[in-house]
Amino acid sequence: MAVQMNTGGEINTFETAFNNLQQAAPYAKEMYQNHVFQVAKKLAETREGIRELYEYAPKFEEAGVFEGGPWENPSKLQPALVNGSLRVDGVESIVALLSELRMVALAKETYTHENVTAEEAHEYLNEVMANNLDFIFPEEVDEDGDEQGKETERAQRLFELVVDELTLQSISSTLISEIKRLTVQRPIMTNRIRVMIRKAEQLMHEDVDEQDRKEIERFHYAISTLTPLSREFEDYGEYRQQLKEISEEDLEEEAKAFGSSLHDTGLVSPYHVVLIRHLNRNDKKEMMKFALGLSDNGYAHLEEHYEMVQQLIKVAVHIPTRQSIYGLSRLLERGVLSQTPVKPGLRRLIELDINQDVRNTLMDVTHSKKEGLTANDILTAGVMSVLGQPLGIGQGLNPTCQSARALSLWSIHAPGYLLELIPRAARDGDIDVSFEGLPIHSKDLPGGLAPELHEELDPVSLVLVPHLDRIYAEMVRRVQFRGDDPHKWVNPAFYGDWIPKGFSKVFQHNTQNIVDYQGFVRLFYATHHPEYNEGHEMIYPNPVGIAITTVYGNFLGFHAITIQRIAKDSEGNYRVYFYNPNNDSSQNWGQGIEPAVQGHGEIEGESSLPFHEFVSRLYAFHYNPYEQGDSFAVDSNNLEEIERLAKNSWGQEFQWL
Repeated sequence: MAVQMNTGGEINTFETAFNNLQQAAPYAKEMYQNHVFQVAKKLAETREGIRELYEYAPKFEEAGVFEGGPWENPSKLQPALVNGSLRVDGVESIVALLSELRMVALAKETYTHENVTAEEAHEYLNEVMANNLDFIFPEEVDEDGDEQGKETERAQRLFELVVDELTLQSISSTLISEIKRLTVQRPIMTNRIRVMIRKAEQLMHEDVDEQDRKEIERFHYAISTLTPLSREFEDYGEYRQQLKEISEEDLEEEAKAFGSSLHDTGLVSPYHVVLIRHLNRNDKKEMMKFALGLSDNGYAHLEEHYEMVQQLIKVAVHIPTRQSIYGLSRLLERGVLSQTPVKPGLRRLIELDINQDVRNTLMDVTHSKKEGLTANDILTAGVMSVLGQPLGIGQGLNPTCQSARALSLWSIHAPGYLLELIPRAARDGDIDVSFEGLPIHSKDLPGGLAPELHEELDPVSLVLVPHLDRIYAEMVRRVQFRGDDPHKWVNPAFYGDWIPKGFSKVFQHNTQNIVDYQGFVRLFYATHHPEYNEGHEMIYPNPVGIAITTVYGNFLGFHAITIQRIAKDSEGNYRVYFYNPNNDSSQNWGQGIEPAVQGHGEIEGESSLPFHEFVSRLYAFHYNPYEQGDSFAVDSNNLEEIERLAKNSWGQEFQWL
């Protein structure tokens, strides 16, 4: 419940504090900002107070409210970070709130900013609203919450104003597009998608158009009562009993409905688990084809490895691990069980003596203690998903893109090696990787880039990433003073000998200056573009580094991805198809550069960009020095366009020589 108070005095106090800040000299702004934030915090305790703060929003920039802080430039704001910032107990949440009010003012054109148009502000806020439906549609809570509850209540009042100014109808399409954008990438972790679907259901009471309503219903049914039979028997036990009693024809229709939805959305309903286990228990192999949405090729692998599949379903397919059904479907389509080490590797996991700490982590994160599952069930389900969806592995909220990339690469090209590492980490609490003739043991190392791992991860990542992260960081530490980029030596040792030994980076290692940028681009064309590299095709994915930029083209940081392939799209244009470990691969990188996740021949989990646009964000890559064409043949107009894109985006942060 909002705190009721007389805001008159607080408004006068805020006006005084604001005027003092506005009149302060530039070097003294910081001295007056904190007083503004403290008074704003009190005002934000009521709806009326939030409204009064909004009246000042067009003047925030001029007064210096954000000067010197991370919110200073609105063109660098990231919608995905708003939720966390508003929940923080302290000044940060107040500044974040004021920043959102400024963006509303920009969207409503009550003030203008040279770097952000009203349309861009509107798009930003639509995405913010779509990502923060928990504030717009809050759950029922007790009236007397703790301090964290007060932060949440304040955010809810903020979004009441945002919705009043912009309307919810404007986000129904945005929200549905966001759900589609994420599902088409087929991530292993679908919690965020499911939350968004449940929140979208609450929009059904709003004035959304008919097409949006149908889309919301489609996704709602995909994760819940997909079929008329499941809607009739909402208790899982009753549904299970009914499956025993219906005709073969009706059972086949049920299987086809679930298989079709699985293929269409990549999402799994709890009822799908009940159905799959029923078919498995009653040895209905042909209906299993329909329920798993398999092609003829996938069904051939099901027949070949039917006994193994039955065992995997018994162990790993349960309601808390229901997403493993999609992993199993894709695993069969990829024919992974036909690779020699895979079946014995999976059998070992089923009986593995898992370390107590690992066991606790797996059980806690998946909330499976009450479901009667074991850690072995959860880990086996996770391995099914990873082997079935190598491009669905995500780093979560961790700076561990190198480790996620490793899991993806091994899932595709070295599943036997991956199935050696997982038991060692889960049972022994240790793995080792040889580097320049010496073994590096993870148990002997301190935390790497993510000493405190955010645990919203798939089971395999939960088990392996802490070890991989420490080993990768140790490898970098050992070669960091060699006078060249550490990744030149680390990547082939860490990922595998099939990583090319040639390496090129856009910076001088010691000075970080950009020298001979066009030479760097020419080399990438001569080693990767089919029309310039003498026809040498990619055999293995190539780990490369890119500069990530915002929707406005501003530099955010460096990121590890993998080039999967380079090919022509349906329009005859060459594109780079790549795997992005952050599972949000269709971000807008500014300058009209927006990685696509569908529509240009992408397989699920891939992103793609036109060749020259991708190169404009590239900063490091591996190549085979014995397989390159003529770099001098690259068109100079292409080079100039790529350099322009790079210089005017991430390149503004560096010295060009």
